[in-house]
Amino acid sequence: MDITTLNWLAIILAAVSNFIIGGLWYSPLLFGKSWMEENQLTEEQIKEGNHLKIFGLSLLFSLVMAFNLAIFLNDENTDMSWGATAGFLAGFGWVAMSIFTIGQFERRSTKYMLIHAGYLVISFIVMGLIIGYFH
Repeated sequence: MDITTLNWLAIILAAVSNFIIGGLWYSPLLFGKSWMEENQLTEEQIKEGNHLKIFGLSLLFSLVMAFNLAIFLNDENTDMSWGATAGFLAGFGWVAMSIFTIGQFERRSTKYMLIHAGYLVISFIVMGLIIGYFH
């Protein structure tokens, strides 16, 4: 594995895209209200959270995910199409299925699992598109 050939701009942009998609996905505009209900969270509890820690770690985790995906896509034949396909396969096949497996043991609702899995599948597709575009 030669990480010197990775496109770091693509990795950073992919991580930021994941962060932005998450912000929209869990906002009142999309699934924020349903997510709060499924987690039995109130507006007050959300406001009380350590936002610097939450958002800082989320951005760090987004960078790790984008870096990991970029390593898988580090091939001269990678393009946007393959990037999106690989993003879907990773997002759906690994991440979403892991969420559903864990969710079964935690007795989470299907709605809860779909909210989280949907976000990550979409995010991985977009990250793959970005990495493929810059490859």
